[in-house]
Amino acid sequence: MPDPSRLRDSTQIVLPCDDLDGRSESIKDDLRERFVVSIHREDDRYRIIGSPVEIKAASEYLSRHGISLP
Repeated sequence: MPDPSRLRDSTQIVLPCDDLDGRSESIKDDLRERFVVSIHREDDRYRIIGSPVEIKAASEYLSRHGISLP
């Protein structure tokens, strides 16, 4: 049986709001346009949710734009 936390890690990215809010709004817009993901704000963090393939691609995109991932 798969480990639930491992599945969760492959289907979401959790970032502090400052990581996306401190940059231009276009980063969030670009994520929504380029990838099939949902972006939800929860208190002081954003949760980016999508399929494992989309999350991997979105992670690479964020890294290329200087956003370090946990």
